[in-house]
Amino acid sequence: MASDTPGPEASPATPVRQQKVQAAEVGTGILKGLAQLAPSTSLSRLAEHVGMPAAKVHRYLQALIASGFAEQDPATNHYGLGREALLVGLAALGRLDVLKIASPHLQGLRDELNETCFLAVWGNKGPTVVHVEQSIGAVTLVTRVGSVLPLLGSSTGMVFNSYLPGAETAALLHEESAGQGAAFLKDIEQRVAHIRGTGLNQVHGLLMPGVNAVSAPLFATGHVLAGVITVVGAASVFTPRNQATAAERLQQAAQAITERMGGARPLDV
Repeated sequence: MASDTPGPEASPATPVRQQKVQAAEVGTGILKGLAQLAPSTSLSRLAEHVGMPAAKVHRYLQALIASGFAEQDPATNHYGLGREALLVGLAALGRLDVLKIASPHLQGLRDELNETCFLAVWGNKGPTVVHVEQSIGAVTLVTRVGSVLPLLGSSTGMVFNSYLPGAETAALLHEESAGQGAAFLKDIEQRVAHIRGTGLNQVHGLLMPGVNAVSAPLFATGHVLAGVITVVGAASVFTPRNQATAAERLQQAAQAITERMGGARPLDV
């Protein structure tokens, strides 16, 4: 009688440990399939997605349901991730702290570019600096942890304004644009479109005269903006040529951080 236990077909020559490893690999593949087809999927669609016979996928699903890693909707018979899988996912997401992940990249950028690099996140008062790697050159710009930057008057703030939902920025946007004319608002719209199209923002003397900056967004799962990293320097040394190099390296770092956090820059905005 054939066994209903999930796993590859047993044979006398197949070591038990190898069978268990192969079974774990298959089970992991089915869990990934459930995640990729979330929130729910039919058995036939899941089997086609993972490239396995439906009967084999069904056996694994029964084991995953029994362990709480999958569940079946009795109304539709569709399958989805179970509570245990969600708990594992939440634990993994909790480890993907943007500060922890971004810090080594900022250190590397500072060492390579010899310019001040920092990370900002969205706080209750707006873009807030949470980590700084100060340059060690003759010209040093002091950017302090805890500093709150303008939404429209800083390179970092403009990136937040470009990617955050309007409901989150509305109050600050209204405050900073009050009394400004149509030309100002049109310029903001054009800059937002440029940032969304390129994934970068470069400014010259926007926040302070003689200070140039370039910023890039960081995304977590679901295209959620997790933070913004910025390189800033005095115009006397952070020249357009140096800034172009910094922009390229900054974007590479932002992409690496975003990938590590399971995110992606939205391209349909």
